[in-house]
Amino acid sequence: MSGRHLRVLVAKPGLDGHDRGAKVVARGLRDAGMEVIYTGLHKKPSQIVRTAVDEDVQVVGLSILSGAHNRLLPEIVKGLREAGLDDVLVVAGGIIPDADVDPLLAAGVSMVFSPGTPIGKIVEYIEANAPNPLA
Repeated sequence: MSGRHLRVLVAKPGLDGHDRGAKVVARGLRDAGMEVIYTGLHKKPSQIVRTAVDEDVQVVGLSILSGAHNRLLPEIVKGLREAGLDDVLVVAGGIIPDADVDPLLAAGVSMVFSPGTPIGKIVEYIEANAPNPLA
């Protein structure tokens, strides 16, 4: 644990109805000392952006299995930037083909975690790359 108080939003964009992985990651981040806000299933990009603004998070973690990642994730990043959240770290995980990772990185997603990534690796990445909270 880094000693920083990080606020992380874990969100499930789109029509994906499976959230076990998101809940496992959310629990692991909490266990590492981060404050986690979980949005639940079936969130529109605009809802995720609004929650990120309202909750004043430093990190947005997006979990997606539906195959709509190439449309939804860049839309969320764009919405965050338009809302003035230029420094929010955006990470993603789920079923994302290797061929789609580079375009997502180019669109502003900082890291894509594949299935089976150890929680410790996710925690390390977030702690090393999240912006410092103001308080």
